[in-house]
Amino acid sequence: MPSHTAQAAPASQRVLSHAAFEARVLLSNGEQLMVAILMPALVLLGLRLLPVGRLDGVPTIATAVAGALATALISTAFTSQAIQTGFDRRAGVLRWVATTPLGRDGYLAGKILATLGLQVLQLVLLGGIGLAMGWRPGIGGLLAAVPVWLLGTIAFGALGLLIAGTLRAEAVLAVANVVFVLVVAVGGAVVPVDHYPGVLRSLVDLLPSGALGELLRATLAQAGPFPWGAFGVLTVWAIGASLAVMRWFRWQDV
Repeated sequence: MPSHTAQAAPASQRVLSHAAFEARVLLSNGEQLMVAILMPALVLLGLRLLPVGRLDGVPTIATAVAGALATALISTAFTSQAIQTGFDRRAGVLRWVATTPLGRDGYLAGKILATLGLQVLQLVLLGGIGLAMGWRPGIGGLLAAVPVWLLGTIAFGALGLLIAGTLRAEAVLAVANVVFVLVVAVGGAVVPVDHYPGVLRSLVDLLPSGALGELLRATLAQAGPFPWGAFGVLTVWAIGASLAVMRWFRWQDV
C-alpha cells in the first residue's frame, strides 16, 4: 500500500493563515478593539470639537484626522501587539511555534501582516469619518504619509515586541496601556510640539510619538514643510528598537 506522508503547506500559505488568525484574535478582543478603533475615533471627535491641538492656518479637521491616525497607529502597532505577544509568550505559544512548520519568522511575519490589515481598517473607518466631517487631503500628502506610516509601524511595533519579550505578561499589560495613554496625552502624537513649554518641548521632540505626530500633521494636514528632523528621530527609534528586539527579546517566559 502506498504511504501518505503529511506535508506542510507552502510558507506563504502558512504565513497568510497565521495572519488571518491573528487578525481574528485582535478583532474578537473587545478591549483591544476599543483601543484600536473606539479610542482613535473619540480622539478625532474631541480634536474636532474642542480647542485642542489646533494650528493657525490649518483646518481643524485636518489636524484632528492626523492626531487620530497617530493614535490608531500606536494603539495597533504598540499596545495591541505588546499585550497579545506578551500573553502568548507566557502561555508558551512562542516556544511551541518554534517547533512547527510556521517557525518564528513565519509567526512574526503573520503578526506584521495582521497589524497592517487592522491598520487598513482603521484608515478606512477614521478616514471615512474625517471625509464626512470635511477633511479634504491632497494626493501628495497622502503619498508622503505612506513611508511615514510604515516607519512609524516599524518603530512602535518593535517597541511593543521589546516590552512583550522582556517583561512578564502582567507587567506588559500595565506598561503598554500606561505608555499608550501618556504618549497620546502628552507625547506629541495629538498635541503639536509647538504647544509645549521649552523644556518639555525639547523632550517631546525626541520621542517617537512626537516625531510621528509632526510627520502626520505635515503630510495629512499640510501643516508646514516636511519635518526631516522628525523623520530622522523616528528612523533612529525604528532602527534602535529593532536592534534591541534582536538582542533582548526572549521567546519564553522565565
